[in-house]
Amino acid sequence: MRSMGTSWHYLFVNGPLIMVFDTASMYFRSFFGLPSSLRAPDGRPVNAVRGLLDSMARLIDQYHPDMVACAWDNDWRPQWRVDLIREYKAHRLVTVVPEGLPVGAGGVGAVSGQAEDTPDELTPQIPIILDALEALGVAVLGVDDYEADDVLASLAAQHDGPVLVVTGDRDLFQIADDDRVRVVYIGKGVARHDLVDSAWVQTRYGIPAEQYVDFAVLRGDPSDGLAGVAGVGEKTAASLLSTYGSLEGALQAAGDPLSSMSASLRGKLAGALDYLGAAREVVTVVDDLTIDGSPTTLAERASDEDRCADLAERYGIGSSLQRLHRAMGT
Repeated sequence: MRSMGTSWHYLFVNGPLIMVFDTASMYFRSFFGLPSSLRAPDGRPVNAVRGLLDSMARLIDQYHPDMVACAWDNDWRPQWRVDLIREYKAHRLVTVVPEGLPVGAGGVGAVSGQAEDTPDELTPQIPIILDALEALGVAVLGVDDYEADDVLASLAAQHDGPVLVVTGDRDLFQIADDDRVRVVYIGKGVARHDLVDSAWVQTRYGIPAEQYVDFAVLRGDPSDGLAGVAGVGEKTAASLLSTYGSLEGALQAAGDPLSSMSASLRGKLAGALDYLGAAREVVTVVDDLTIDGSPTTLAERASDEDRCADLAERYGIGSSLQRLHRAMGT
């Protein structure tokens, strides 16, 4: 097992360290975080491509995983989640689907056929990202009708050893623990990321990671079209879970005339019963997927040097390709 430094590796169980990347989360953040002046020789933008590759290289250099994988959104808005909550990601939906969109977030769902509203200069970069990762020998893993979050959770659950999940999505806090799985949360940027375990979630939100799904359901998430319970914010959600242990416990108390819950909260929960049941299933990641393919073991990684050279020349991304190539060979 590679050296993982001195500040945190002692918390982990033995076994090979795997680092798995929430690819779309990272290339969206790179696109909006880096200037559009980063362009290929033919003028096409490559800021998302370069940002993703550079971010991966930086984190691999820092944590020295033994294995890596990029999780892919084969369906960014699975129909089964939409059937539960119609508003799920509806504000990102394109009603007229252009031809030739790539599969994935920022493109089109493999099963749903639904397209995501995406900046015009980002969508053409997604196939370049796939080409670059394949040329470098990095496994890109997705499952039709499921989001990258589900792939990441399944990879984490099925790996026999420590796991680092790199994402800007707080929903994945639900899989963090104090033993084996950490979330490398890049919401404030890769350089300022947080290493999230259950204790971190407890400090930040007042609940353990195992309660994060119920917390997120109660609070809601406008970015995903989840309304939450009207009048219930983070503090109230955390208080309910601390007092009653779970969403079920809070609902039981709401229906018990002898409980100490206020009439106001009883009314708010009662008015959201249909939403609460459906939202919990939507927010909970699927962690038992059968995944076609496996993460890349860095000691056995094989890159296509000719293809990398072609991509470097065609898109002007040679420095980023080389940086990630070196990081994975350390």
